[in-house]
Amino acid sequence: MSNIQHNNEVLVKVEGLSKKFCKDLKTSLWYGVKDLVSGVRGSNVARELRPKEFWAVKDINFELRRGECLGLIGHNGAGKSTLLKILNGLINPDAGTVTIKGRVGALIELGAGFNPILTGRENIYNNGAILGFSRKEIDTKLQDIIAFSELEEFIDMPVQHYSSGMKVRLGFAVAAQMEPDVLIIDEVLAVGDLGFALKCFNTIDKILPRTAIIFVSHSMPMVSRICNQIILMDKGNCKYKGKNIGEAIDIYYQRFNSNKSQVMFSDNSIELKKIRVENKITNNEFNLVKWGENLELTFEWEFLKEIKEPEFSIMILDKEQRPIAVFDWKNKLSDICRNGNTLKFKLVHKKIQLSKGFYSIDVLVSQGKTRSPHLRINGVLIFQVLHEEEIWPPFLLNATYYNIND
Repeated sequence: MSNIQHNNEVLVKVEGLSKKFCKDLKTSLWYGVKDLVSGVRGSNVARELRPKEFWAVKDINFELRRGECLGLIGHNGAGKSTLLKILNGLINPDAGTVTIKGRVGALIELGAGFNPILTGRENIYNNGAILGFSRKEIDTKLQDIIAFSELEEFIDMPVQHYSSGMKVRLGFAVAAQMEPDVLIIDEVLAVGDLGFALKCFNTIDKILPRTAIIFVSHSMPMVSRICNQIILMDKGNCKYKGKNIGEAIDIYYQRFNSNKSQVMFSDNSIELKKIRVENKITNNEFNLVKWGENLELTFEWEFLKEIKEPEFSIMILDKEQRPIAVFDWKNKLSDICRNGNTLKFKLVHKKIQLSKGFYSIDVLVSQGKTRSPHLRINGVLIFQVLHEEEIWPPFLLNATYYNIND
């Protein structure tokens, strides 16, 4: 088989996968007895929802080839964990089929697959055997696994005494060094420290050409870092499937978009009466600004007490509520006059180059010399930058490319 054929090999094929659960235990047991009898009698009655039942996973379809990493995202209760348990053979679907070729390594739950009373070394052999490796094959990988996990001092200690981070290190080390054909990772990398997470990502980069990975996470930076296709689930259904990671992430974050500001601190000396995007696209209720155009924000403040040298810190936060920029306030608004107790000013940022997506504004008013806070409000405004390109990095920087002739 050529390398091209090898890389195009479908390792995971999911067709019409569905799974339903019952909200009530007693009813669930009764339905189970009825289904058992129905199965024995060879009933062909369609498996439709009955009272108190719901679809945890409904009609999921995808193919995953060697060399591909599928990001599986969605809010809590979307059906991700149920889907993973079906893929890993822990529960059976009510409809549909799963076809997986080769060895499967799964990091579904923290510490899953480990025997707590056995040592780290003994668990390495156990997990390797589950993956289908012989003891001799595990022997050749043992030192690499221990070295990667950085648990040399603790490898002969029972796993029940390991911290969460240590379990993640050992679990990922086994899965990565054994290089299964299909690797399933569910949220566990969020437990480890940043240094080990980067180490895991570098390892994923190395093994990905030879394996297929299903990666589940609530961390969109992690998803965008390693995934080349994505499925967004919502209430058991597939809401988005494709290779446009940025578009899927934008849809994921739309649930959190609201204009509800939150006053985090106030000493009752100043109030924000109004904030508005001046040059937003007209005839639209949302604050839409085109990439490359000016962002113009108008503020109106009311002073309830005298503040001699107020400083206005105005910050932009991304979809993950991470501060990514702050506007310069060094002029301290010295050239802007108050009208009684009212202060109005317009902030203009020329040619905004934030990438397409949603952003929010936080404001902080503090005393100039002491920097003691007077007022802090989070989420005073949400605006959306429009552009045809869907990318994950927060900035889409304008640039000019010149030809260089040697």
